[in-house]
Amino acid sequence: MFVARQRVGKGPRRKARQRGRLRRVLPLTALAVAAPLAVAFSAHWLLTTPRFAVVSVDVRGASRVPTAEILAAAAVEPGTSLFRLDPGAVARRVEAIPEVRRADVVREFPNRIVISVEERRPFTLVHSGRLHWIDEEGRVLGASPEAVIPQVPVVSGLSDDELTSMKSAPSPKALAAIALIRALLRTGSALAAEISEIDMSRTDGPVLYTVDGVEVRLGAEDWEERLARLEGVLGQVADQDVRAVDLRFRDQVILQRRRS
Repeated sequence: MFVARQRVGKGPRRKARQRGRLRRVLPLTALAVAAPLAVAFSAHWLLTTPRFAVVSVDVRGASRVPTAEILAAAAVEPGTSLFRLDPGAVARRVEAIPEVRRADVVREFPNRIVISVEERRPFTLVHSGRLHWIDEEGRVLGASPEAVIPQVPVVSGLSDDELTSMKSAPSPKALAAIALIRALLRTGSALAAEISEIDMSRTDGPVLYTVDGVEVRLGAEDWEERLARLEGVLGQVADQDVRAVDLRFRDQVILQRRRS
């Protein structure tokens, strides 16, 4: 009993267990130290290796906007690492071009950038000293360099300041004119072809001018119903010397004849 209670012989076994734990812990410690170093080295290599540096930038979908203008706006320097490039920032710079409605930027590994653009489509012309194209969202696309025959009425009555602001955001007058043109087109008749101009300068609503020079005061609301009445009125006065048609009053049409 005396011998059994002694600690004789346990010291060497404890040291052996400690050495075993140390052999197991040392590799894990080394791995914990080496892993961040390996990650840092890999990240540095990816950001600096010429293999993933931009060699070419392709532009797709552009027809009206010159490719050189898109590349200049994108401002992607050759040699830039694909991993350092911010596609969203590049897209926003390209979308700042008035004629570009949307831009998508894709990194194609190992060394190419593809910029796909959706251009704004001309919808009608705004007359303000010069003719300027606008799209269906009321954004100015630029001056018309040549004589054209638009398929829908020309918009007038917008100031130079409004045209300047429409490069970044549409004006309320432009949006109203576009809504009126759409209402004309929805009639499904030849009425849209009979209207040559929409003047948005009046405070009491747009004024339409027919190809025959008849002035039509439409009012500020209920355009669908008033356009339906206008089609019938123009048919009735086609052989009369009418200068103006006033449709601003409900259920009433006022005609003004030309002075002889």
